[in-house]
Amino acid sequence: MVRWLEQQVARPRRKRDLFTIPTDPKYPVQWYLHNKHGQDLNVEAAWRQGITGRGIVITILDDGIEKNHPDLANNYDSGASFDVNGNDPDPQPRYTPLNENRHGTRCAGEVAAIANDICGVGVAYNARIGGVRMLDGDVTDAVEARSISLNPQHISVYSASWGPEDDGRTVDGPAYLAKQAFEDGIRRGRDGLGSIFVWASGNGGRDRDNCNCDGYTNSIYTLSISSSTQNGNVPWYSEACSSTLATTYSSGANGEQQIVTTDLRMRCTDYHTGTSASAPLAAGIIALVLEANPNLTWRDMQHLVVQTSNPTYLHARDWQLNGANRRVSHSFGYGMLDAGALVDKAKTWNTVHPQRICSIVIDDVKHPISQHLSLSRHLDACFGTDNRVSHLEHVEAKLSLSFSRRGNLAIYLTSPAGTKSTLLAPRPKDYSTEGFTNWSFMTTHNWDENPVGTWILTIDNMGPSWNTGELKDLKLIFYGTCPSCSPELGVPTVPTSVACVETNSAGLCVACKPPVLLFHNACVERCPDGYYHKLVDSTTKGTKLNLTTQPRLACQPCHVACASCWGPSDTNCYRCAPHAHLNMLGSVCVRQSQVSRATASQAELQALLGRQEFSVKQLVTLGCIAILLVFLGVFGTLQWYTRRARRKRGVVFGLHKDGLNSLTYKWLERRPCHSWAGVEEEDGEEGDRESGAECDSETGAFIRN
Repeated sequence: MVRWLEQQVARPRRKRDLFTIPTDPKYPVQWYLHNKHGQDLNVEAAWRQGITGRGIVITILDDGIEKNHPDLANNYDSGASFDVNGNDPDPQPRYTPLNENRHGTRCAGEVAAIANDICGVGVAYNARIGGVRMLDGDVTDAVEARSISLNPQHISVYSASWGPEDDGRTVDGPAYLAKQAFEDGIRRGRDGLGSIFVWASGNGGRDRDNCNCDGYTNSIYTLSISSSTQNGNVPWYSEACSSTLATTYSSGANGEQQIVTTDLRMRCTDYHTGTSASAPLAAGIIALVLEANPNLTWRDMQHLVVQTSNPTYLHARDWQLNGANRRVSHSFGYGMLDAGALVDKAKTWNTVHPQRICSIVIDDVKHPISQHLSLSRHLDACFGTDNRVSHLEHVEAKLSLSFSRRGNLAIYLTSPAGTKSTLLAPRPKDYSTEGFTNWSFMTTHNWDENPVGTWILTIDNMGPSWNTGELKDLKLIFYGTCPSCSPELGVPTVPTSVACVETNSAGLCVACKPPVLLFHNACVERCPDGYYHKLVDSTTKGTKLNLTTQPRLACQPCHVACASCWGPSDTNCYRCAPHAHLNMLGSVCVRQSQVSRATASQAELQALLGRQEFSVKQLVTLGCIAILLVFLGVFGTLQWYTRRARRKRGVVFGLHKDGLNSLTYKWLERRPCHSWAGVEEEDGEEGDRESGAECDSETGAFIRN
């Protein structure tokens, strides 16, 4: 019997996920946000977690922002806006025909265009966005400082897509007031967590410019962002330098898509280009990360970028593996920003140790520069002081030099781990005879390396031999941390009043009563990982207390390759640093490749075959092994011969042709050149057209092997 009957019809139901795909008409062509057939910035992975930038405030330092644009109006934040050029609160841009100020509005849309079925969406489409009108007039030191320091307790991220002339001959950076504004921002901004400054690395690639001559991108306080084309190549306009931290997408050659964003007069464009388009994408991603963890410091953010950026699909010939096993390039930094990975890691992030700054004068003696100059110094990274650095972040080489043609110079810095940074590549258009005066060349390529060891600064004259000059002074500045110097290390300490037997004139302990050990002017029961104990001479001027003839034991740093050790050499390792292992002799650490890690036996064989010098201990060990093998071989042969003597006389020895494992080396493929015939400029008009070919590494860093 039928008790109930009703015709069934479809009823709309929606999954109660935190994320729905934006339906804005331009979203399907925003390939850098979601790319079904290629790579993107992985922002949808963050959006699916409900992370859209809500509660985070970003400002665009530029030529103004169209605050009533329908794709920006609901996210507009007047507290993050000001007209510095006109000295009023309204950042509305100028609409003069043929010279419209639309650059800032375009950058703003990349960050926070609303998901409202108009145009496209921003990376952080629920963030608050403001604009500072500061480029539409004379840009003075005071104008820059006022812009950079606007409302730092309200604004979290400052995005700047400008800098000195990208003409291949300018050397310029922030002046006194702007420098103070940067320092105040990172110290006091965001209630002491530090303002985050995102900077475009520069568009001077066609003029062979170098962004280390730009004091804004070359600053430790800015997060310098470079560009990649849709296909992962180096764009023709991109500048290569050692201060670049990471990369986002932008325009490229003909046939490659550009960036979709808001435009003046309430319109939309899909022709935003250059590194100007890359920095705002990074600012939007940083807004997502700050929503996931608003307690991140400005240095936390840089660490997260280094640890999560993806180098895999970016094509450059200068990729190298630094001493911390991270791939880094002068064109792309540590790789493409990955919003999903950044958000995931930020949620469980522990604040980095306090920043330490170790400044060492390498030389204040004048050295002539003709064709080649090399200075090599073994440095202890301020060991034994409160400035001790064991894990690097930034490294600066601050120098003064004169030279008859500055553009012919190439400057390199090589770390103890062998990481080679190009601090300056030749700039053919730089005819200046001024040289450099107290200019700081910065590199991020040594991130997480141990700075203890030999550093080499090389200066090459890449022009005619009659060019001359001199290096007047040089200072290396290490920025980083020393986790092992912190009290949370867990190394038991002994009261200084009981164990210390000698102090210096400052009252610091310089010797402890054996068997207690001296470690950073404190007495400890044992040395922490990365150190070994050694008998030292403690006789020092200005010491007092119990001067006796007792031996003094102190903790000394292991070699950079060792995680723990019994001595200072790389052949004294007990344990190795990450991504390395002890070879078959049990003393030398062999680092494995990040991309394709060899098996232990292969790596050991490579280490043995490639090692040209052996210690006495190793030679004795090898000799014993050889004698044992010979004995076993002779004994086995005699046994075999005795058993078969009646049937067959003579023994045939052979070597199997496959007895050794093959050693495979994986090289980056040499990319072919791609033709281009013109690129639209950022104003949407057709730019200068040139015929020819641009190779992937055309604007890569100048590396001298």
